[in-house]
Amino acid sequence: MEGILFERIALIGIGLIGSSIARDIKEFGLAREVVVSTRREETLKRAEELKLGTSYTVSVADAVSDADLIIVSVPVGASEEVAKQIAPHLKVGAIVTDVGSTKASVIAQMAPHMPEHVHFIPGHPLAGTEKSGPDAGFSGLFRDRWCIFTPLPGTDAEALDRLKGFWLALGSRVDEMDPEHHDKVLAIVSHLPHIIAYNIVGTADDLSTVTESEVIKYSASGFRDFTRLAASDPTMWRDICLHNKDAILEMLARFSEDLAYLQRAIRWGEGDKLFELFSRTRDIRRSIVQAGQDVDAPDFGRHTLDQKK
Repeated sequence: MEGILFERIALIGIGLIGSSIARDIKEFGLAREVVVSTRREETLKRAEELKLGTSYTVSVADAVSDADLIIVSVPVGASEEVAKQIAPHLKVGAIVTDVGSTKASVIAQMAPHMPEHVHFIPGHPLAGTEKSGPDAGFSGLFRDRWCIFTPLPGTDAEALDRLKGFWLALGSRVDEMDPEHHDKVLAIVSHLPHIIAYNIVGTADDLSTVTESEVIKYSASGFRDFTRLAASDPTMWRDICLHNKDAILEMLARFSEDLAYLQRAIRWGEGDKLFELFSRTRDIRRSIVQAGQDVDAPDFGRHTLDQKK
């Protein structure tokens, strides 16, 4: 599906996701023009040094002017402000999408400001690493990963097909969900794991007499993987917690109940319950590998990311 899909694409935000999109657009020749816009001059300068676009500006108004596709890649808490800034400058028929990890909140922030003459189609590519910034991106990040759309009622079918075609060209699989359902699913598969990681690393740090010696020095694979998640962008994850609060709190409550069950089984030496749980969860891990969403390697496939960079 390589070839020109849009004449002019505006990328608002050029972190891990935005810069990876930019690299794929360039590699596959999906647009004639790619305008990169970010509020920080130093970030914009770095994006230009990396040749991520064809033009660069701190003005989102200039970026979206005459753009056929606008991709908003900012922390979800900044979505409304971006929507307000770009709305007066969007051309008729333009497609506006985002990559935020929460959808109900993004829709509530952006939809009221979108003019009737554009197509607002919220989206979320389920891909990423713990790195951030324009240098963190790489071509192939979205390959064989899901991109979920949460289209609003009355969304133009042709515009949705065009946007799906773009993500398919990046190598993604595409699907659709209701925004609230998306937020619950992501709360358990993404948001809760990150929160647990932040918490357990914080707990280790609180045990400062240990952390300063044995914990860091002898980190085994389990703790290393928690620290990888906990190295993710703090601004992004602060906003996710605040903007998917209800779903995250629901999943935390469920997790706490299951943790209490596990705690009792350990306390009372109930080996059969422990074995049943560990066997069931091992099967889930194997199904993830079989579904092509990871590889069965000791480093959880992260060596493949290094090879692609």
